Amino acid sequence: MNAIRLFVVLIMPCLLQAELTLEQKLSDFQYVASVYAKNYGPYEWKVVTQKFDMLNIGPWLARVSATKTDLEFYDLLSEYVASLNDAHDSYFLPTSYVARLNFTVDIYDDKLIVDSINRTRLPALEFGASIGYELVSIDGVDARRILERLLRYGIAANERSTRRLAAQLITSRSQSAIPDAANVPEISTVVFRRTDGKLETYRIPWTKSGLPLVSVGKLPSPVSPRDAAAAMDPETVLGQLQNCLLPDKAVNNYGSVAPVFSTAISVGYTPRMGLSAQDFFYSGVFNLGIYNVGYIRIPNFSGPTAAIAAFQREIAYFQANTDGLIVDVMRNPGGNAGYANRLLSFLMPTNWTAVGFEVRATSFWVVAISSALEQLKAGNAPASLIAQFQALMDEIVSANEQMRGTTRPIALDTATLDREPAKDNSGSVLAYTKPILVLIDETSASAADMFAATIQDNQRGPLFGMRTMGAGGNVISWAGGSYSQGSMTVTQSLMVRSTDVVTPDFAVTRYVENVGVRPDIEYDYMTIENLRRQGGAFVDAMLLAIYQHISASRQ
Repeated sequence: MNAIRLFVVLIMPCLLQAELTLEQKLSDFQYVASVYAKNYGPYEWKVVTQKFDMLNIGPWLARVSATKTDLEFYDLLSEYVASLNDAHDSYFLPTSYVARLNFTVDIYDDKLIVDSINRTRLPALEFGASIGYELVSIDGVDARRILERLLRYGIAANERSTRRLAAQLITSRSQSAIPDAANVPEISTVVFRRTDGKLETYRIPWTKSGLPLVSVGKLPSPVSPRDAAAAMDPETVLGQLQNCLLPDKAVNNYGSVAPVFSTAISVGYTPRMGLSAQDFFYSGVFNLGIYNVGYIRIPNFSGPTAAIAAFQREIAYFQANTDGLIVDVMRNPGGNAGYANRLLSFLMPTNWTAVGFEVRATSFWVVAISSALEQLKAGNAPASLIAQFQALMDEIVSANEQMRGTTRPIALDTATLDREPAKDNSGSVLAYTKPILVLIDETSASAADMFAATIQDNQRGPLFGMRTMGAGGNVISWAGGSYSQGSMTVTQSLMVRSTDVVTPDFAVTRYVENVGVRPDIEYDYMTIENLRRQGGAFVDAMLLAIYQHISASRQ
């Protein structure tokens, strides 16, 4: 066995020396570009707002011809996709290699500040740096310069969100996203600035896992890309159309049940959900003197029917026992649009309008939806589901026949954008009727963008925090070419709000993409004071905001 392992180790470098041929590179780049040309929903929006025309690939092909290695080619593919400035869209290399320094930094008060440390790998006796230290440099390179180089690997639709996601990559390098991630040394010299201004220097080893990709090499019998247009059942069709989820990011508490400020809410707070690993939500009640205020964190918009039932039970409790409600979708990566709308129906006590989607009207969707519709009819599916698919098919077929590129704004989870509040079998409203405050930030993404937009468009309650990410559409995965064997994600639609939005950055629009959803009450969690107090200042501010909102509603 040892001899076999040695043989594999000896021959692997030789196998990895081969490079893709120029013809193979050109073929795969054109394939990637063709997938976006056929399927990318926000094309015209990106030409206008980002000044990037993905169809103009002539200069890119010239750059492909100039690449010397496979990793250079991969990096060019990554740059092409990143140029869309779309949080959903990335190109991924076929590798699992990751290198970590075992501490994380994020941007607090415009500084790169340590906000978590893996003490198993970096015990305090050997690594004296603490949370709150500022990262100054790695191997003599200024940390801000490293951040600037990594920005395009952390694209998140707007500058603030992108800078925060790129900050995570400084100390955690995944080669699936960063082609040269394997070039980190065994040990790096890292300089920190303490809170008193003095510098501390440490020699920190990188923890490396997975096999680094050096070269994909020539493939005499290439594997064909996965056929994304294969026949799909109705559930799969809806799953892809409603997929509004951002890939996992390294931001602390991103998608976690517990809020980032969980340790700051013990005083005057009675917990309900979130203490068990089986809980779908984090919830409880704040006692604010004359008011009792409910709190529920929605960590993501992906969950089983049991999660919706749990949410319904919490809302019923809050309706009976509180004067107002805080709904937290900060650091929420999104999920399923239909699931998000189900939760919204428990917060909307009157008729409301959902966010629509302009879907790229390709022959792929014509075939997939019409096929699924026939399956539903043959299986005597519920009339409401058949009506939903019929409405989808009619819109997509109409847009396709008229060569309009995308549909008009349509619903993806029912037959109409007009909704009613959640009701029981007798017709009684189950939705929360009292004042609500919704927490958002720059990592509230995709379905969380949609959730915030719906709350604001229907004037249900103020949004508190910072502008959401602006990941405004559904996304699916595709193979990235026969030879390079990478993969990519493609946005197929644009979220469309029910009201016009005026911002200083864009012309008047109803799109969520890049624009995000702006708060009614702006408050920045990403401050050194909040890091020091574990979110205490933020909690104080949000409780004051809901207190004032309840009081105003009673005048």
